Amino acid sequence: MVDCFDGLLMNWRIGTSPNADLVNSMLDDTIAKLGEQDHPVIHSDRGCHYRWSGWIERMEKNGLVRSMSQKGCSPDNAACEGVFGRIKNEMFYNRSWGNVTIDEFMDILNEYLHWYNETRMKETLGYLSPVEYRRSLGLAA
Repeated sequence: MVDCFDGLLMNWRIGTSPNADLVNSMLDDTIAKLGEQDHPVIHSDRGCHYRWSGWIERMEKNGLVRSMSQKGCSPDNAACEGVFGRIKNEMFYNRSWGNVTIDEFMDILNEYLHWYNETRMKETLGYLSPVEYRRSLGLAA
């Protein structure tokens, strides 16, 4: 879950199967972080996980707005796709993963995502990480 304000990764789930439980639990974690007055637009692709009743019920119950682009057109999901591309370029490619177990890979990915939020500088944020940027604005402790 990427906040389009500054690119902060609000929440993520890492698993071996892209199923409804994975995305629903990530959405539940995100909802738990929202304030009572927060009703963001949630952009996603047209994957079946985002069209299943459990996802839709959570969205409606919490006053969140669903946004999906038309098939073959992905601007609604561009922020996440950009993060996926950076993960591949910065962490995944140019490395041998042959001797890494799935659990080790998930740990490495989780560490990278924390680094992405807390340390990785973004030019658009004045060469601050998303967390540092929010602190500079008084939005995070």
